[in-house]
Amino acid sequence: MNDKQLKWLSYATCVIMFCATFGGMVVTKTGSGLGCGEEWPLCNGRFVPAYTVASMIEYSHRAVSGLAGLAALASLIAFWKYKRDRRDLMAYVIMTSIFVIVQAIMGAFAVVNRQSAAVMALHFGFSLIAFASSAMLALGMRRVEKSGGMANDKPQPRVTPAFRWLVWATAIYTYIVVYIGAFVSHTDSREGCSGWPLCNGEVIPELSGGVGIAFMHRVAALLLLVLVAVMGHFAYWRNRNNREIQMLGVAATILCVLQVISGGIIMATIHNEEVYVFSALGHTLLISILFGVLSYMSVRVWQLSRPASLQQTSDQARDQKHIV
Repeated sequence: MNDKQLKWLSYATCVIMFCATFGGMVVTKTGSGLGCGEEWPLCNGRFVPAYTVASMIEYSHRAVSGLAGLAALASLIAFWKYKRDRRDLMAYVIMTSIFVIVQAIMGAFAVVNRQSAAVMALHFGFSLIAFASSAMLALGMRRVEKSGGMANDKPQPRVTPAFRWLVWATAIYTYIVVYIGAFVSHTDSREGCSGWPLCNGEVIPELSGGVGIAFMHRVAALLLLVLVAVMGHFAYWRNRNNREIQMLGVAATILCVLQVISGGIIMATIHNEEVYVFSALGHTLLISILFGVLSYMSVRVWQLSRPASLQQTSDQARDQKHIV
């Protein structure tokens, strides 16, 4: 396979992985987790279940998750055969394969044996890592294909170690916020805080039960907005010679602002179930894309913070192997 074919394979894997992650969101937000009963891989005793909305949602999610596993396997085989020298691409494809398998196993266990809210939140977290890894694979392969598989002769602008650590801290904290948000969903604490931005009309409510869980998520989301805004500021104003880092920082900031706004929309539609499903899905979708952007940005700042001499030596060695 040539680089263009590998690029499109990585694109397809990313799209399928996104559909699997999004399908999991739909299952959770519509309460369709037991749409196939407590059976796996059969659905209510059948390979093709009788039609009900819950069963079709759950069964469709299983089918797409299975397709995601096959896509990850195909990518792993292809990249192992044709791009084994690219350690970054191999790391992405291996992570995609591992986490799609882990989240599938967790999903199966959740059906057969009911799991705690903490475990179910982790299930979503693993599926998000699988999606983010596939996105990094697609973006990384796009860069390789555009450069013809060769290193760029023009030296790339460097980033400081301090900025690298800031981006890494932002990405890790985003994952923590994602987990807390998933925990809110699986503990059914969404109505713990009524109103927005205040919680039950108070700046600091009584922190007990669902109120405490929902309020913790709000505080975590506010801190995330501040952290992403600071990171976006430094990305744009301290890296004017690096358009890629600037645009990644801007994209992360915009996504985080939209994420906060969508939280307010959720509270405004929480008592209208038909609308609430879509606002909740949009809320989760935004944080998933934000995490994907920050994950890719984390890799890029690591690559751009390495000593230029070390990066050049690595690129030259890879190019010589490519030519041979």
